[in-house]
Formats: sequence, structure tokens, C-alpha cells
Amino acid sequence: MTEPKPSPILTALVVENGVVSELGGADAAAYRGPGFVWLHVEGAVGATRDDLPGYVPPMAANALLASETRPRCDDVDEAALINLRGTAFDTMQDSDGLVSIRVWVEGVRVTSVSRHRLAALGKVEALMRAGRLTDGGDFVAALAHAISIDLDPKVADLGDTLDDCEAMLDDGDIYVLRRQIAAIRSQAIVLRRFVAPDRDALAAMAQLEFEWIGKDDRLHLREAADRFARMAEELEAVRERAALLHEQLTDLRAEKIDQRSLAIAVTAFIFLPLTFVTGLLGMNVEGIPYADEGWAFWGVVAFCGVIGALVMGWFAWRHWLDD
Repeated sequence: MTEPKPSPILTALVVENGVVSELGGADAAAYRGPGFVWLHVEGAVGATRDDLPGYVPPMAANALLASETRPRCDDVDEAALINLRGTAFDTMQDSDGLVSIRVWVEGVRVTSVSRHRLAALGKVEALMRAGRLTDGGDFVAALAHAISIDLDPKVADLGDTLDDCEAMLDDGDIYVLRRQIAAIRSQAIVLRRFVAPDRDALAAMAQLEFEWIGKDDRLHLREAADRFARMAEELEAVRERAALLHEQLTDLRAEKIDQRSLAIAVTAFIFLPLTFVTGLLGMNVEGIPYADEGWAFWGVVAFCGVIGALVMGWFAWRHWLDD
């Protein structure tokens, strides 16, 4: 028996004449006053079209409830549909690197949907409850700014961790470093998959000619887009540096194998003539010289020592022992 899907959580706030009030989902959908309304549907894994207000057109509703999205921005009549990706409030839900928020923006109404809690959404809600957001342009600008500010340290941490790996390149455990660098590279690839489209979506949003997108809103959108562009460049640099470090670790591993192979070869070359001598004298046949002499054993030991020293001297003369 399958467990029932949890019901989505609805949050509806309205700012009217500087006064902020909280409404129910039905009241927010029916509100037609002069204030600015934000309706947010969270935990939309089990959400349906009935959970969205009727003023959201079918095309936008399908985009808001889609299971898989990528950052984008589209204008529809006098409204805009924008999808963004940001860090999750709960890291356990951050399965593919970033979580999605889908926003249908009109002049005085905003409807947003997220399948998981977005970390930056708390800052936007605080601004809304403080009465500082008065239209859709303010909301998107605040959301973009909060997401970019929240994501920036995560990207910077990747670069810092890679710097630590570079510092441990000579003295660290090669096999542990390879796993760390591979994890960093994988995370950078996943993050860049969404950071670059975030930049494009915000840049497109800043170009829309809507009256409710003010000059300040455009500046904030471009600033957030520039921050995402810088993060995309840094992630690209992290990915390339990680690939270079991986190649260096592979070279170091090959060099260590060569050094060990050389040590084995030197040891084998030293004992090769000694093995021949001892094998020749160890044959169980008649006629071995000095077999009955008391000094013969120590004579063979001394002879083997001289041969070993000569072979070692030859290797030293050929600079095989420098390492």
C-alpha cells in the first residue's frame, strides 16, 4: 500500500498601503484589491492544478508544476514565467546540486511553486513581511539577489577546497586526493549546469519591457546576473583546475610506480649474478672445487659480497641510484 503524498503548504501574503497581512489560499486567489499579493506553494511534489489559483493560465500552470525544469524566462502577454535554481534549505533534498523555484509574475500578483524548500526564500519572505516588496519586479529582484548571495559561498568553497588539494599535492595521499578532486569536479559540473542558465534567465528578465519592472529592479537583476556569470566562470575554472590536478596526480602515481619498478629492477640486477654463482655451486654433482675445504663457504660469501659491491658501484656510476 503506497503512502499518500503530503499536501503542499500554501503561504499567501498581501501588502496593501504598507500593511502586511496573511491570507488563506482561496482568499489570495480571490483578492482583487490594490495591494501586492504573493502566493507560494511549497512541497509541490503532490500538487495539482487545483492547488493553483484560477488566474494562472494553463500553460504557466503546467510549467509551475513540471517535475523537471531548467532555469529560463518567458514573457506571456503582460506577465512573465521565470524558473531559477538555488541552494536547498535542507541539504538532504539537494539531490542534483540545486533545487528549483518556478515563479509566475504579474504586476501586482506573484505565484511561486517549489517542490522543496529553497534556502533563499526565507530572506524574500522577510522582505515581504516588512512591506518592502510592492510589485512583481521587486519580488523577482529580491529573489534573484537572495539566491545569488546564498549560492556564492558554496561556489567559493569549491575553489578553496581545490586550493587545499593543490597544497597537499606533494605530501598528501595521492589516492585520497584523487577521490576529493573527482568529487569537487563532479560538483562543479552539476552546479554549472544550472548557474549559467540562471544568469541567462535573469539577463532575459532584465530586458523585458514591463511597467512593473522599475529601473532599480533592472539594476538588481543585472547585478544578480553578473554574480551568476562570475560564479559560472569560477566553476569552469574549478573544473579545468580539477582536471589538471587529476592529470598531475596520475603523473605522480606513474612516477611512483616507475621508482618502485626501478628499485625492484636494481635489486634483481644485484642478485642476478649472485643467484647464478650460488646456483652453480649448489648443484649436487661431483667435482665442485674446494667442496671439502673449511674456508670455502666464507670464500663464496666474500666473492658474492665483492660481486654485489661491483654491481652497486656500476649502478651508482650510471646514476641509477640518484633517487
